[in-house]
Amino acid sequence: MQHGDHINTPHCMHILSIIAHPRPASFCHAIADVAHETVRSLGHSLSIHDLYVEGFDPVLRPEEAYTTGDAVEDVLAKPTDPLIASHRADIAQADGLLVIHPNWWGKPPAILSGWLDRVLVPGVAYRLQTGDGVPKGLLDIRNALILNTSDTAPELEDAVLGDPLDAIWRCCVLPYCGVQNTHRYIFRPIAGSTVAQRRDWLDTVPNHVRAAFGS
Repeated sequence: MQHGDHINTPHCMHILSIIAHPRPASFCHAIADVAHETVRSLGHSLSIHDLYVEGFDPVLRPEEAYTTGDAVEDVLAKPTDPLIASHRADIAQADGLLVIHPNWWGKPPAILSGWLDRVLVPGVAYRLQTGDGVPKGLLDIRNALILNTSDTAPELEDAVLGDPLDAIWRCCVLPYCGVQNTHRYIFRPIAGSTVAQRRDWLDTVPNHVRAAFGS
C-alpha cells in the first residue's frame, strides 16, 4: 500500500485506488500504473491497495455480518484486523474512488467481492436505520471510476448478458454508500488483442481519469 499526503485545497482530492487482479503483469496492472500517474499529474494525493499483494482476506467474519444498530456500527468501525481497519479508514477519508478489476463471470473477483463485504460496512459506508432497505450513504465521494477488462465482446455483453457489472457498481453498491457519480469503462476483448491494441487502450486511460477526477 502506498499513501500520499492529503492536501486540503479546492482542486486537490484524495483518491483511493483498489486493484484486484492476481497477476502483477496483467493488463489491469498496466491500466493501474497509467491511471495512478495521471491522478498524481492532476495534483491529487493517492492511496493504493493491491488486494492480492496485500493478501486481503475476503471472508466475512460472523461478528461482521450485521447491518443495523448503533452498537453494531461501533464494533464494525473498530475492527481488530489492522488491514481491514486501514481499508475502512481510507475509504472513509477518500474524495474519489478508483477500482480496477477484470470481469469474471459477470462479477468482480472473489477477493474484491469480499472487500465490498468487509470494508463497506455500517458506520463506515452506510447506515441502515429502517426496514425499507434504503440506507443513508456515509461516504463523501463525488466520483468513482471503475475500469474493467473483459474477454466478452460488446455485442454479446449488451444483447445477451445485460452487463451485470454495471448493475453491481452503478446501481447496487456505490449510490447506497453516498457516491454521487459512477464512471465506468471496459477494455475488451483482452483475449486475442494485439500489443498495438493494448497500447492504444492504455493511451485512453488518462482521458477516463481526467473525466472522473479532473476537477
